[in-house]
Amino acid sequence: MPAQQISVADPPNSKPEQSQLISRINGYHRIVILTEAHTNYQYAKTAIALLRYRTADVVAVLDSTQAGHQVKDLIGQGDGIPIVSSLSELDDVDAMFIGISPSGGRLPAAMQAAIREAIEAGIDVVSGLHDFISEDVELKQLAEESGSTIIDVRKNNCREVARYATFNPECLRIHTVGHDCSVGKMIASKEIELELIRRGIDARFLATGQTGIMIAGNGIPIDCTVSDFLNGSAEQIVLDHQHHEIVLIEGQGCITHPAYSGVTLGLLHGSAPQGLILCYEAGRETVKNLDHVPIPSLKQFVSLYETIASARHPCKIIGIAMNGRRLSPEEGELEKQKVSAELGLPVCDVFRDGAAVLADAILEFQKEAVQ
Repeated sequence: MPAQQISVADPPNSKPEQSQLISRINGYHRIVILTEAHTNYQYAKTAIALLRYRTADVVAVLDSTQAGHQVKDLIGQGDGIPIVSSLSELDDVDAMFIGISPSGGRLPAAMQAAIREAIEAGIDVVSGLHDFISEDVELKQLAEESGSTIIDVRKNNCREVARYATFNPECLRIHTVGHDCSVGKMIASKEIELELIRRGIDARFLATGQTGIMIAGNGIPIDCTVSDFLNGSAEQIVLDHQHHEIVLIEGQGCITHPAYSGVTLGLLHGSAPQGLILCYEAGRETVKNLDHVPIPSLKQFVSLYETIASARHPCKIIGIAMNGRRLSPEEGELEKQKVSAELGLPVCDVFRDGAAVLADAILEFQKEAVQ
């Protein structure tokens, strides 16, 4: 699937220089994705999304531990894109994107040599980690000498609290939420946007995480925003895009996750969605990276999310996005039927089936939510 070119808007409340850096992201068309020693489903979430939505812009994945393999064989995306062991195997690379989303957003030691090599070669580096590469004194100096630009997409200067703003009543706000982290909230949001656009609807994906920003070329890094300004940032990004008919607000974290529930709550209350799409991974029973913590039932999540979201604005769950990667196609069909019967809601696997079922649900909901 070729990269979709999206017009760039400045992230709300960002310093001009940071917004100008972010605006360069969609201008790269010879990208190498760095996943050194992390080319797997657990860590390479950013790489998977980049390969799905910016396929035409990616020339290779760099991982010396998997060199010679095809990336699709390892993470299911990027048909025909090779895995290389060094930048020296590639020509005319214009950017290196860090393709992993590790817990805590820390830079693995295994990646440091490749990043240094890229900077020394004058190649721009785009990172979504919490460890800001641009603040490494040595790498910053090397970049100044080589002409490389370092873009840390999580950097921001958001300093506005939520004002309980009144939103455009003709703009439908749909937000993806999850039963855990890394279950497909970003991809569900993006796939719904693309399906609605295919139908001629003025829909807009609003990125709230590093991967979404690296795809869209704009957004707000909500999990790297000072807590007092988290709700305000979520509110502002909706205000900035409420001229669209439908906005798809990317979800983050999970309302019951012991580590990341705060960002989920801030998005719910800041963006004030009218409708929610609940995303879950079939077969996942414990919280990511916390195997001793069980995940509540989907029925519990429906009640919990609707109650918490409605504290700001009346809200309900209108559809379920199932991630069926652990299931065979036949098992997936049975799972969708079971969950739909249990919850009385439409269910689809956007990875396998596309987002038509959820787009239908949104357009039907629009009739009652937007007067």
